[in-house]
Amino acid sequence: MTRLSSFLRSLHGDGVNRSILHAAAVVTVAGVAAKCVGTVKEIAVAGIYGRSDAMDAYLAAALIPGLLINLIAESMNQALIPTLVKVREREGREQAQQLLSCALLWLVLLLTAAALAMALGARGFFPLIASHYPAAKLDLAVRLFYALLPTVVLSGVAALCSAVLNTCERFAAPALAPALLPLAILSGALLLGGRMGVWALVWASVAGALLHTGLLAKLMDVHGYRFQLRRSASTQASREVVQQYGPVLLSSLVASGGLLVDQSMAAMLPAGSVSALAYAGRYVGLVLTLLGGAVSTALVPYLSRLVAQRDWAACRRTLRLWLGGTALLSVPLALLLIAAAPELVRLTLQHGVFHRGDTQAVAPVLAMYALQIPFFVTSRVFYRFLVALRRTDLIFYCGAVNLALDVVLNLLLMRSMGVAGIALATSLWTVSTFLFLGFWTGKLLARAEAAQRQGEGKENSPGQGRI
Repeated sequence: MTRLSSFLRSLHGDGVNRSILHAAAVVTVAGVAAKCVGTVKEIAVAGIYGRSDAMDAYLAAALIPGLLINLIAESMNQALIPTLVKVREREGREQAQQLLSCALLWLVLLLTAAALAMALGARGFFPLIASHYPAAKLDLAVRLFYALLPTVVLSGVAALCSAVLNTCERFAAPALAPALLPLAILSGALLLGGRMGVWALVWASVAGALLHTGLLAKLMDVHGYRFQLRRSASTQASREVVQQYGPVLLSSLVASGGLLVDQSMAAMLPAGSVSALAYAGRYVGLVLTLLGGAVSTALVPYLSRLVAQRDWAACRRTLRLWLGGTALLSVPLALLLIAAAPELVRLTLQHGVFHRGDTQAVAPVLAMYALQIPFFVTSRVFYRFLVALRRTDLIFYCGAVNLALDVVLNLLLMRSMGVAGIALATSLWTVSTFLFLGFWTGKLLARAEAAQRQGEGKENSPGQGRI
């Protein structure tokens, strides 16, 4: 309680961090509402499909579209947003609009090309990520994957629209809008699951993605950024985005490789292991989204602005404050989730075809996954600062180290712990992420402060006037 009071007192008189706190609170509340819909959807889907072969096939099919969205769209967000904020601050809204229109065009082209490439290669790579699936189960996963491909473009565009709205200090609607997707899936499962089986989840996913994208595009229009795809002449800002996009894309590719590694290794274990990993990941994903996602989303526009203004003292103050605040919240939540894992899974999932043995399989996986929460949440503060600083190359190096670490730890731990060992491996490499990003954040911030002091010293030295 004392530390919480100290955290709140430190916000007094600090306009930037009060704004970040307000934004984080709005994103958290809206995120809770959206996640409640998602939780109801998970409970309903678990009761209807359980850990069946059809559900395993659907999860495998949904993995690649999700990875493509994270790989291409989220990379565009991270490369674009700091530069978009800088252009708007220094050159005005119309120049920022030109940059955004060009970025939207390239994003749609990249997402479409990636979706087509994955469609052409699906029969080749699905046997690799689901190597122990029987032939019929593997064929179902591929066919489900083809039908899910439109969500790649739709959800990728929605992600960029959401990030742009955040730069306008609009946080509630972008955080609430993702609820449309689980709401659509829930409706499809309840209304059509009996007749269409797992295909009800697929068509509902496409419909939900379409609604989500349309809403955010309209909101972006309302708040001053037109939704248009337009190529423009090369500028310094557009070249900067391209230069940042490469390292971010590579780092996202490496991170996505880790998810593929986990899924493919889980597929080597007894049937139902992929589903156990996915169900356990939902709980931890909820906490990571509500804490790490909320703070990360709130920090982006403000840190980007502070870096553009070269206000390093405010950057240091903001980083210190939010590192302490996120640790204060995430450590108790992680401990609670570990202790309550068996009962939580039993109360939320154990009904319908999800039985007691399934609970016993999922609970230890959840406990091992929960260990990562404090390290992941606090490392997102470092991560956002490095993106704002446009040192995305360091994020790529961190991801490469973690991918190798993930493979080694999976091989070591899954032999003795099964699928829970894969979850523990994930938690261990988040510790590596925290240490790596924290080291470079401190080093680069100290270097920037030293350069600023040196510049001020030259301005005030004899024979030179104050600027």
